[in-house]
Amino acid sequence: MLPVAVHPGRPPAVRPGPRRDPAPSRLRYRLNRLWLRPSFRRLVNFGVPMLAGILAVWTLAAELDLKARAVLAYENLRSSLIERPSFLITRIDVPGVTPDLAEAIRVAAFVDLPVSSLEVDVGAVRERVEALSAVERASVRALAGGSLEIRAIERIPVVVWRSPDGVMLLDHAGVRVAEIDSRLRRPDLPLIAGEGADAAVPEALALLQDAQPILDRIRGLVRVGERRWDLVLDRDQAILLPETDPLGALRRVMALDAAEEMLSRDVSVVDFRDPARPALRLNEHAQAELARLRKEMKGEDA
Repeated sequence: MLPVAVHPGRPPAVRPGPRRDPAPSRLRYRLNRLWLRPSFRRLVNFGVPMLAGILAVWTLAAELDLKARAVLAYENLRSSLIERPSFLITRIDVPGVTPDLAEAIRVAAFVDLPVSSLEVDVGAVRERVEALSAVERASVRALAGGSLEIRAIERIPVVVWRSPDGVMLLDHAGVRVAEIDSRLRRPDLPLIAGEGADAAVPEALALLQDAQPILDRIRGLVRVGERRWDLVLDRDQAILLPETDPLGALRRVMALDAAEEMLSRDVSVVDFRDPARPALRLNEHAQAELARLRKEMKGEDA
C-alpha cells in the first residue's frame, strides 16, 4: 500500500465513499402513489379528523353522562308541551249522526279523557271508528277548545234481511248496519230473506222499484239457492222469477196484471222461472171449483 502524503498545515485528503441511489425506496414509492389517490386524500383530510372528533365527543359524553342528560331534557320538554292546557282534549264531539251511533263511536275511539292532542293518534282512532259496521267513512281532528271532533258518514239501512244468524239491517250495498231483535223494529223497510240475499241487495231494490203497482201487497223477497228471487205477496201468492233477467220477467208479470188483473184472481203462484213457458198455479179454492165444473160438464155430456 502506498503511503498517503501529508502536507503540513493541510487536512488529510478523504477518499469519497459510494454514491447514494437517488431513486426512492419501495415503501416511499407506494406511499407516494397512495397519496395521489383523491379518495385517500379525502379520507386523511376529512375522515381522520372526523373520526377523532367523534371519539372525543363519545369519550366526553361517557365521562359526563351527556346521553342521560339529553334524554332527561327531552322528556322534560315533552312533558311541558303535553301538559299545556291549549293541547288538552276534554271531550269528543260526534256531530251529524244518531245518538246511539255517536255513543258507539265514542266507545270505539278508545280515547281516555282528558288527554293531550299530541298523544292522540288520529289515524288509529279513524281506523277504529271505520271498523264499526254502521260507519262508512270517518274523519278525526283535534279542535281548539279541548274537543276531538269525529265526523262519520253513517250507513243508511234500506232493507231488513232475515238471515240464518238473525235479523239484520243492510245498506244499499248489502253491508250490515246493525242487528235487530225483530222485523217489527223497522216495518218501514222492505224485507228480504234467504242465504246470500245480502249479496244481491241492489237487484232486490231494482225489483221492488219495478213492482211499484203492487208494492203495498209485497211481503218480501226470498233468495232461493243464492241465484234467484221469489216475490212473496199477501193472500199467499208468489211470483217465481228466473235466475237470468229477473227484471224483464217481473215487467212481463206487471204488464199481464195491468191488462188482465191476473194477480187479482184465484192464483197462488205465477211461475216465470222459464220465461218461455210461464205457468200459473191456482189456489185450493179455485182448484176445487174447477174440478166441480169439470164434473158438471162431464155429467152434461153423458
